[in-house]
Amino acid sequence: MTTPCARAAAVLGCFALAALGLSACEHAPPAGPANPSVATSAANVGGMRALVAAAKREGTLRAIALPRDWANYGGLINGFQKKYGIRVTVEDPLGHSENEIDALRKRGNRPTAPDVIDVGDTFARKAAAENLLAPYRVIAYDSIPDSQKDPKARWYNNYGGYISIGCDANRVKPCPETFADLLKPGYRGKVALEGDPTGSATAFAGVYAAALANNGSFDNVQPGLDFFAELAKRGNFNPLGSNSATVASGRTPISINWDYVNLHYADQLRDKGVNWQVAIPFDGSFAQYFALAINRTAPHPAVARLWQEYLFSPEGQNLRLHAYARPVLMDAMRQDGTLDKAAAARLPAVEGTPQFPTDAQLEKAQETVAKGWAKAVSG
Repeated sequence: MTTPCARAAAVLGCFALAALGLSACEHAPPAGPANPSVATSAANVGGMRALVAAAKREGTLRAIALPRDWANYGGLINGFQKKYGIRVTVEDPLGHSENEIDALRKRGNRPTAPDVIDVGDTFARKAAAENLLAPYRVIAYDSIPDSQKDPKARWYNNYGGYISIGCDANRVKPCPETFADLLKPGYRGKVALEGDPTGSATAFAGVYAAALANNGSFDNVQPGLDFFAELAKRGNFNPLGSNSATVASGRTPISINWDYVNLHYADQLRDKGVNWQVAIPFDGSFAQYFALAINRTAPHPAVARLWQEYLFSPEGQNLRLHAYARPVLMDAMRQDGTLDKAAAARLPAVEGTPQFPTDAQLEKAQETVAKGWAKAVSG
């Protein structure tokens, strides 16, 4: 890649030759396209056609912690593979955000390193601070709200939703609808999170939502820890991390999770006789988006960048919507006519405009939860 200094030297050389009446630089070739490993945009590689060609030569995307039943990753993986003929492999599909960051830290540029990650934006900020992420502006970058992206384009949110309470109505009567309900004696051993909030962005959001439901705030997540401490004290907390298998088997009959995950469980398990009901608790309304990012030393850098482009394309964003996840480009797509209106109409109604904690508030809350979670649930 030609550096700015080298280009400047070449220009000065041309001026010097021109002064002597020579024309050796008259037809000097322009700097060529960037290598995909350092490309900061599709245009930087030579355009989308060039990016696709380079990605097809690499032939594989290595991903991590992407369950097929999460925000329609099954449909997205299938669509990407069919569109480009590029194989997608997913390691540890039930892993959490911290597992993804650990994989970047420990594997560097080894062939087993993940090319891309999908993490809660708190974890994306951490990875960016550790210089683990590659700056890359997807074509739709300017349409992503400023509050949902890194100004250096090292990460950007792709989809989001609201914390909800899912409940197996065949096993639990009545199903809870608020955080306050979860403390009732009828829910002993039934209330689960998606994982450990010190490593799972989803579980962390569940604690934040519980804080908001109990006189906490974005500045004060401690009431959320206190709530789960009380839940554990009453015997209602179930330490098993919930997923589609535990929900289907009845091992986690009440699960605090994103609305798009719980709503997908309802669709997925209906034919298996599971009556999964979903409520967005009005006493602890909490919304968050999940961030996509590229490993700075991705073993398949062109495919990693093409994957990002696909997930931010109208096709990718509408596939999110089909699984109840709210696309980050939803407003822009509504304006330009690319939004799937029928899918958008299926989203559950929520009250008010979602508010989001600042970076400083998120960092403080993460530190509080990291220090206090084990004590809270162990008594």
